[in-house]
Amino acid sequence: MSAVLRSRGAERPIALRTRGYRHGPITRLVSPSDIGELIKPFVFLDLFDISEATAPTFGWHPHSGIATLTVVHEGAIEYEETTGVKGILPADGIEWMRAGGGVWHTGAALQQAKGFQLWIALPEELENLPSQSQYLSANQVAEEKPARVILGSYGRAKSAILSPARINYLDVQLAAGERWTYQPPLDHEVAWLAVSVGTIHTPEPVSAGEFVAFEESNSALSIRAERASRFVLGSAAKHPHDLVLGRYSVHTTHAALAAGESQIQRIGNQLVAAGLLR
Repeated sequence: MSAVLRSRGAERPIALRTRGYRHGPITRLVSPSDIGELIKPFVFLDLFDISEATAPTFGWHPHSGIATLTVVHEGAIEYEETTGVKGILPADGIEWMRAGGGVWHTGAALQQAKGFQLWIALPEELENLPSQSQYLSANQVAEEKPARVILGSYGRAKSAILSPARINYLDVQLAAGERWTYQPPLDHEVAWLAVSVGTIHTPEPVSAGEFVAFEESNSALSIRAERASRFVLGSAAKHPHDLVLGRYSVHTTHAALAAGESQIQRIGNQLVAAGLLR
């Protein structure tokens, strides 16, 4: 993955930009071992554009210490968790799964599906709690134009998802030529965005498929759409811990990681016994 450091102009500058690396229909923009350390609690971001025919086989896989958040822009995705929760996530729906102390899940595209999957590193008081999930349809997502509020709050809109405090995650659509200014809360020094459609300026051009992180501050982000555009934007207070990484897990300490991996192994054994996992 190429990441270029930049800084210029009086507006809040872009500190880093990348197009990540693509594997089939999925583009990995952020991983916990690279950019995730710089923009934590946001530690992972995939941009996906998949279909039934071309979708990778995700199969059952585990997580602990994080929450996964899937935003579907087009199409629909089928999901199932070892908590017993399963269903279909439609266009403009949201999946929030707090993996906590350990959970396994699986999913598949039911038709052409586009969107983002984000991982958030949980604070130490949540990282080993039992798994919890919420699923919202499009009409359950709070909105303050031009943003849908996925996590946190913006203007008078507040997300229905029970997420950790001091995190905002917005899904924004701008018409060609439209301008928008996002003022983060005072304690949100981390800010980034990723474009799925169109081209915006903030203050440099950012086009579809690009991710940019801004210099740490609480300054506003001024955004202008060159043409009709859609992007996701995150801001937060910086996660205070080093990231302790497992294969599918992110924790604050090695002890917390060991506890999460132990729970993952226990659930995995149950999947094997049920014939769902080899």
